[in-house]
Amino acid sequence: MFFPEDRVRVWLYARPTDMRKQFDGLAALACNQLNEDPMSGHLFVFINRRRTYMKVLYFDRGGYCLWCKRLEQGQFNYNAQRGDKQALSWTELKLLLDGVEVQKSRQFKRYQHPSSEAKRYNAAHG
Repeated sequence: MFFPEDRVRVWLYARPTDMRKQFDGLAALACNQLNEDPMSGHLFVFINRRRTYMKVLYFDRGGYCLWCKRLEQGQFNYNAQRGDKQALSWTELKLLLDGVEVQKSRQFKRYQHPSSEAKRYNAAHG
């Protein structure tokens, strides 16, 4: 399984994907359809037409990794009308994997500890 990092983004390709595609085919989709670098370390989520099979492609320490899940019952539910390229949070990915569809949600403001890059930028730019 993959573990969340602050810098990693999750991209859902909302169009149905041929699940016969492996590393190279999915990397080509990430590059050509999502306009993202498949070697960036970000997660790229692909789901088949019946919404029963998911593949997550990511690049980790010198090689591609492919994580797969096939549902024995039910479907992965997401809003395909939000566009072909959808940014997901880790929470949204977890909800998608667990079969929870969020119709309407509200994110309340929370304290966010500044990253080390932000601290360096603030120190340099006052």
